[in-house]
Amino acid sequence: MLYNLFKYLDQIDMPGAGVFSYVSFRALLALILSLVISMVAGEFFIKYMRKKNHIEEARDASIDPYGVQKKGVPSMGGVVILAAVVLPALLFGKLSNVYMILLIVTILFFGFLGFLDDKIKLGGNKDGLAPRWKMIGQFVFGIVIGLTLWLSPDTVVRENVSREIGDKTEVYHKSEERKSTVTTVPFFKNNNFDYYEVFSFIPNGKTQRACGWVLFVLVTTFVISAVSNGANLNDGMDGMCAGNSAIIGVTLGILAYVSGHIQFASYLNVMYIPGSQEVVVFLCAFVGALVGFLWYNAYPAKVFMGDTGSLAIGGVIAVTAVIIHKELLLPILCGIFLMESVSVMIQVAYAKKGNKKGEKWRVFKRAPFHDHYRHRMEPGVKYIIKKPDGLLFESMITTRFWIVTILLAAITIITLKVR
Repeated sequence: MLYNLFKYLDQIDMPGAGVFSYVSFRALLALILSLVISMVAGEFFIKYMRKKNHIEEARDASIDPYGVQKKGVPSMGGVVILAAVVLPALLFGKLSNVYMILLIVTILFFGFLGFLDDKIKLGGNKDGLAPRWKMIGQFVFGIVIGLTLWLSPDTVVRENVSREIGDKTEVYHKSEERKSTVTTVPFFKNNNFDYYEVFSFIPNGKTQRACGWVLFVLVTTFVISAVSNGANLNDGMDGMCAGNSAIIGVTLGILAYVSGHIQFASYLNVMYIPGSQEVVVFLCAFVGALVGFLWYNAYPAKVFMGDTGSLAIGGVIAVTAVIIHKELLLPILCGIFLMESVSVMIQVAYAKKGNKKGEKWRVFKRAPFHDHYRHRMEPGVKYIIKKPDGLLFESMITTRFWIVTILLAAITIITLKVR
């Protein structure tokens, strides 16, 4: 909103109005405002939820290994995160930009999906929204995002090409903008991969392209479902998901800024995506909201984000990666989310195998993986991974997971140059 207002004021030569044309300025304003909204609104939200008795009995001192009381903590704190992201995005973002629109719709859709789940849980049904409805919602929305990127005339890229000049290779960008299913592959010199190349055995070029777009839509759907579920599983300790996601958001912001800046994109030999600089404004609001939420969500938490927050966070991360054509970097960047999801699948599969033999088998003490460090082994259960022998404080587990995510974020950025 303010972008259009100040653009008009700049046209009539109002002093200082032109500063709103700078993405960096608007991004920093979005960061500051989202941080303030999250911190201020968080306190009012906690009081309101306690007054309405909308609280979650996550665990009490009798089952926590260190006797930490966590009964009566309000849930659905993701509502604060949503408000703290959307309001600055609306104020400082360029609302005619297709990527900004997609990200706003994404956080609202997944926030609503998570809100339904949290609302059902607060109503007395601890299982919440049936998993199949979550999966259907994620699948349908993934198709919508994929088709939008396919059909919108504004979602274009300028791919890199190179030419030999004497003993040197100069990288420059094609002058024309075109629709493309190309994506970045880490650690490879020729780091761009086009989905249509999978169908190179098809002789007809148009059919190849069509099949490439179909594959792109399917990959988009899978990525969105996987990352949103991974973020949801990671939300099991105070500050865990918010801290990890803020780090991931900063990394994606760097990648989006590089992709939206033609000189930097040329220097780093990555595809230039016109308009993707607006993603930086949204991500700054995203990071600010998460850091502000940590004011109340850090150990010991005064509020939980619930599925309202975790599903929305995962959706934003996934859609952002797809928008800037970096979805194949997510297994590195979101390695913590991937580990959480894989640990659950391994645990369930191994437990079923033991059940068939009438025994209790476990790979980890608990799953998702972060729970492994704060539980003791149960008698009569066969474990594969028994370390550590002692239990770790929740704050220590969370901090160490943050450190791992910082390491993965650094590796992700390094892939731009290590090929």
